[in-house]
Amino acid sequence: MLRTWAERESRRIGKACTLLGPGIEGTAGTWADLGCGDGIFTAALVTLLQPGSEIYAVDKNRRALESLARNFAESYPQAQPHLVLADFTRPLALPALDGLLMANSLHFVEQKRRLLARLVSLLEPGGRLIVVEYNTRKGNVAVPKPLDAAGFLALAQEVGLHQVSILAKIPSSFLGEMYAGMGRR
Repeated sequence: MLRTWAERESRRIGKACTLLGPGIEGTAGTWADLGCGDGIFTAALVTLLQPGSEIYAVDKNRRALESLARNFAESYPQAQPHLVLADFTRPLALPALDGLLMANSLHFVEQKRRLLARLVSLLEPGGRLIVVEYNTRKGNVAVPKPLDAAGFLALAQEVGLHQVSILAKIPSSFLGEMYAGMGRR
C-alpha cells in the first residue's frame, strides 16, 4: 500500500510539531510560513492550528511551492494553504497576520534585524513570530548565517517583541540542536 506524503514525512512533521506546539497548539488565525519549502512546517501548522485557520505558504522557489501543493493535495485536501511565490526578504503583500513562522529560513539572511523589524509590522497586536533555527554560532554552507537561541532572544527584543522565550529544543543530527523561539508583537 502506498503511503501519503504526510505518512512518509511523519517523523519530520512530528519534530516540527514538537518545536511549534508549545507556542501555537489549539490557536486559530491567519499565519504565514516564510521560506516554506516543500511544506514540513506548513503541515505542522495545519496539524496544530484550529480548523479554519488560514495559512500563507511563502517561498521564492516555484518548484518548492509546486511540491507543497502536491503534498497537501495528497495529504491535507481539507486545508489548502495560499501559495505565495515571493522572496520574503522583500516587502510582502499579505493580510494582517496572527502568526509568522520562519523555520530554517532566517539563517540565509544577513540583515536579520532590519528584516525582522519589517516583518513584525505584518503582525496584529499580540501576534506571534516563531523562529526555528539551529542552536549554533558556527555557520557552514547549508547554514551560512546562523542565529543561536541566545541571539534570537536578544534580536527579538531589539525589534520590539515581548514575551520572548524559547519554546522548545530538540536534538539534531545536523549541528547538534534545533530550537524554536517566539515573541509577541
